[in-house]
Amino acid sequence: MAEPKVAPCGTWESPISADLITAKSIRLGDVVVDGDDIYWLEGRPLEGGRQVVVHRSPDGTISDVTPPPFNVRTRVHEYGGGAFTVADGVVFFSNFVDQRVYRQEPDAEPRPLTPPVDLRYADYCYDARRRRLLAVREDHRAADREAINTIVSLDAERGGEGDVLVSGNDFYSNPRLSMDGTRIAWLTWNHPNMPWDGTELWGAEIEPDGSLTRSQLIAGGREESIFQPEWGPDGALYFSSDRNNWWNLYRWRAGRGVEPVYLVEAEIGGPAWVFGLRAYTFASGGRLVCTFSKGGERRLVSIDLQTSVERDIPTPYTSLGSLAAARRHLVFVGASPTVAPEIVRLDEATGQTEILRRSDEVKLDEGYLSIPQEIEFPTENGQTAYGYFYPPKNADYVAPDGEKPPLIVMSHGGPTSATSTALNLGIQYWTSRGFAVIDVNYGGSTGYGRTYRQRLNGNWGIVDVDDCVNAARYLARQGLVDADRLAIRGGSAGGYTTLAALTFRDVFKAGASYYGVSDLEALATDTHKFESRYLDTLVGPYPQRRDLYRERSPLYHTEHLSCPIIFFQGLEDKVVPPNQAEMMIAAMREKKLPVAGLFFDGEQHGFRKAETIKRTLEAELSFYGQIFGFEPPNVERVPIENLGT
Repeated sequence: MAEPKVAPCGTWESPISADLITAKSIRLGDVVVDGDDIYWLEGRPLEGGRQVVVHRSPDGTISDVTPPPFNVRTRVHEYGGGAFTVADGVVFFSNFVDQRVYRQEPDAEPRPLTPPVDLRYADYCYDARRRRLLAVREDHRAADREAINTIVSLDAERGGEGDVLVSGNDFYSNPRLSMDGTRIAWLTWNHPNMPWDGTELWGAEIEPDGSLTRSQLIAGGREESIFQPEWGPDGALYFSSDRNNWWNLYRWRAGRGVEPVYLVEAEIGGPAWVFGLRAYTFASGGRLVCTFSKGGERRLVSIDLQTSVERDIPTPYTSLGSLAAARRHLVFVGASPTVAPEIVRLDEATGQTEILRRSDEVKLDEGYLSIPQEIEFPTENGQTAYGYFYPPKNADYVAPDGEKPPLIVMSHGGPTSATSTALNLGIQYWTSRGFAVIDVNYGGSTGYGRTYRQRLNGNWGIVDVDDCVNAARYLARQGLVDADRLAIRGGSAGGYTTLAALTFRDVFKAGASYYGVSDLEALATDTHKFESRYLDTLVGPYPQRRDLYRERSPLYHTEHLSCPIIFFQGLEDKVVPPNQAEMMIAAMREKKLPVAGLFFDGEQHGFRKAETIKRTLEAELSFYGQIFGFEPPNVERVPIENLGT
């Protein structure tokens, strides 16, 4: 093996190119089991981000179900999720362009069930007894009012707009039938709560004509978040609740009330940004299998519902999701620091795993993969924050003696979300070129309990910024990174944290904002229904605390900015409208600060097209090269206004 070349950080050539990331990778999720058949959703950047239902038959044949140009994606809550279900081989799905529900029988073309009006549907549950679909419906037909959310039933053969079963609150999710079809459960919540703040779990009986009767509140409230209600084979209603600080498992039985099933200082659940999330499933033999997380630890556990005896199910994965049961098998999306997300079928009896689909078929030499190190670091007010540190790694290169790597601080979106240790080629793109990366789970992130999550309440733009700043300072004090070459990047809410850190702190020398928020007041008055009152919790009630919104908005404090920023923005973004980036760029131009901005037609909130992902990665690398004084190879130079002025 040849001796590594000596070259400045940032100039290392890497096999993990932008072309490789976009050309070979797909997104996997939303596993659905129908008898012995397994279905899942694939997002394909090379098809313009189109999402396709894929089917694996019992004989192992894998084929696409939804033909072009259908794109299986719902816009309920804008973030979507829960866009399809399957019943006896018939696939029901939402199509992105027209938001209509389609029915697709085997070997047939999809046909629409809902009319071409401004109605959106998600989170399907099939009612076999009555041949209908239960779904969350979002009604956008009136332009002069907020969208109306309800739970409806759709005739699975004749279609229509749907008959309203449950209404009156701001939001609904998880309509779920008992196995005998006689009961239904659902979640609901109202402004200003988000589903991880507080939800109510309701149940009702179903009359022979399909209407609901004897509705009752089962659990939850404004200060208790309920996640994934499911009826068990024993007739009990199972759910995860954070009433004891962690999302843990409970069940409710008629006449007996709520009792704990599995209590552990870890999360069996997460923030419901999208529909259809699952952290547990009912397996054979009267067992429940769940995946839980605490910080960087991910485990798969089997629980006997009669005896409560638990046992670990060993897997090589550190990230698990979309858990489903298929007779004697478990099916899920698994990933690890060296394995990109893949659809896995696990034999419960033998523990053997079979890979049904990989998100990336490229086999990378581990000499180019940086393995994350979970770190804890001190932050403001005597608190501790967390993150995953990725040192530079490239088998072909080393830095010159005495050179420490530049650091990229990553602030995840949400902000109520979390990062994980799953292989992320977007991170490896940087570390294989000589950058160090810290992926921060700042206060407000999930995975550390409700109390940690609520650290951000009233403190967005303060706690998250402090934690990102202190992560960088901690690594610089440890001598692991160059304190003079610190950058921060983030998307959406992470973009706001990025812009706030660059505006209100003098630590970073450069930043990259992906569809980030620059004006909190504009976000509070110009965003979609799901998040329209989110800032009441994160910042303060609006307009009563308009002063806080302006005080924490980078746009109104550009006099404090002194470092370059690059902006990336989709022109069809309904969550963070393009004017958020446009206003910030204009303010920086006026101040003669170095700035670059790239805007993309046809992109919404989060980039899905291969050409967009490639362009943004390479532009960001070129941007850092120009700011930090190195010339990255094989990358088109991005224009930066006011550089050197």
